[in-house]
Amino acid sequence: MMNIAIITCEGFNELDSFIALGILNRMKSAGWQVQITCPTATVTSMNGVTIEAQQPLEFANSADVVLFGSGIYTRDIVVDSSILDRLKLDPSKQLIGAQCSGTLLMAKLGLLNNTPACTDLTTKPWVIDAGVEVLNQAFVANGNIATAGGCMASQYLATWVIAKLAGTSAAEQAIHYVAPVGEKDTTVGRSLAVIKSYI
Repeated sequence: MMNIAIITCEGFNELDSFIALGILNRMKSAGWQVQITCPTATVTSMNGVTIEAQQPLEFANSADVVLFGSGIYTRDIVVDSSILDRLKLDPSKQLIGAQCSGTLLMAKLGLLNNTPACTDLTTKPWVIDAGVEVLNQAFVANGNIATAGGCMASQYLATWVIAKLAGTSAAEQAIHYVAPVGEKDTTVGRSLAVIKSYI
């Protein structure tokens, strides 16, 4: 059993949470449980889509993998101790990654430890203000910590998780399934090329 928490908060970006969810659930037959994990019972996306949490926020503390999604209220969340104090994560025992403004959450939780990170262009100045060097690339990882920038880079975050925990062959199969028809080999090759030096 592999438990994966995708932290998804009010004002979330659907692409950042759901692309990772869809790709990682290709590993369901291997016993992976990928669940939307929220600080409240329901959350509404930046585009008005309301979903129910599959797990409460505390589920992330014992999950094998924790991925922070992004959203339009991240700057409010990073100063809300009633949310952040519920998280007790351990990068020595967990894979922890962030998508776009989720990188700001990781920075505020002290998970980046002066490690350069990736984020989206809107969030970049806030992450820099948090004392983190922001790279001009889609994905970077250091040990069990990874960050991705740009909505479509969530495929790289998912590829990295699968490759780290189940091998590159499993990652290749998962990406091949979701890749556009006629572009499957190039999409797989690109995804693996982006993450290969970090696994």
